[in-house]
Amino acid sequence: MNETAITVHQTARPHGFPTTEHFAFVESPLPVTPAGSALVENLYWSVDPYHRELMDDVRGGFALDAPLEGRAIGRVIASRTPRLAEGEIVFHRQGWRTHAAVTPEEVRQLPRFDGVPLTAYLSTLGGTGLTAYVALTRIARLHEGEDLFVSAAAGGVGTATGRFARLLGVGRLVGSAGSATKAAHLVRQVGYDAVFDYHDGPAADLLGHVAPGGIDVFVDNVGGEQLAAAVGALREFGRIVRVGTISQYNTPDAPLPRFNYAEIVEKSLRMEGFLVSNYRDLQEELYEFAVPHLQTGRLALDETVVDGFEGIVHAFLGMLRGENTGKTVVRDRTQTPSVD
Repeated sequence: MNETAITVHQTARPHGFPTTEHFAFVESPLPVTPAGSALVENLYWSVDPYHRELMDDVRGGFALDAPLEGRAIGRVIASRTPRLAEGEIVFHRQGWRTHAAVTPEEVRQLPRFDGVPLTAYLSTLGGTGLTAYVALTRIARLHEGEDLFVSAAAGGVGTATGRFARLLGVGRLVGSAGSATKAAHLVRQVGYDAVFDYHDGPAADLLGHVAPGGIDVFVDNVGGEQLAAAVGALREFGRIVRVGTISQYNTPDAPLPRFNYAEIVEKSLRMEGFLVSNYRDLQEELYEFAVPHLQTGRLALDETVVDGFEGIVHAFLGMLRGENTGKTVVRDRTQTPSVD
């Protein structure tokens, strides 16, 4: 057993886009494992857009010079509780570190489904997929045949939303992305009907081009100009599901979107945001919905996998820059598939 643990600390608050200088890798002895807990060696780590919000001086944000937290999957390597057996694979929220001491209440013991890789529990079957599932089934209550617009469609939530919407019988499915290459990938591989590169002009014009007849639902990961464009494009009784505000994470002083507020009333629109942490009771329902489709191949995983814990900061910063397609997952090198 490796006797050294490595954790990632945030060392300063960023002003704008974070850099590697805002983080430090810190070595320490393995965590102490009190009675009733277990020692987990992490195998997979999630880096997510919401981590950027937590880097700021906000309530519930990351403390400076302390281990960061995030979603992770690991193997129990030592246990002082009969409820967690050595060798068991568990999900927990003490990521951004190689090892974690956890109690049974702090982990979720993962079911194993034939043909479903562990990375799926951080992407389609994890918080990313649950966010997309809640957005479509609980907040928007997407009806078969309705037309949907998804911003940041090439990200983890965006790709999951598109694939889930297809399974739910969406009508026209359109999205936005950060490059022509990503837009083409979403149309060819993920099932979008049309996707625009938001760099190509005013969002209202671009959305009007891909959805000339309007939309019924907008799943918003971006905010800003695209949110304003969607308000104008929504039909009567349209719904906006607010998931995130990527456009403002690194530019907090950017102007807020301007749109015709009267349209909210005149078209009977509804806008609602949510925190996926309030819907964890739907985890089993997500498994029942998604796993059969994963096993048949009707539902694919969209993941950008980065090998090596030492790359977690670069993976996070790359995700913020839009270098990923689908969910970004960091994988321990021991889990890298061998090449024969």
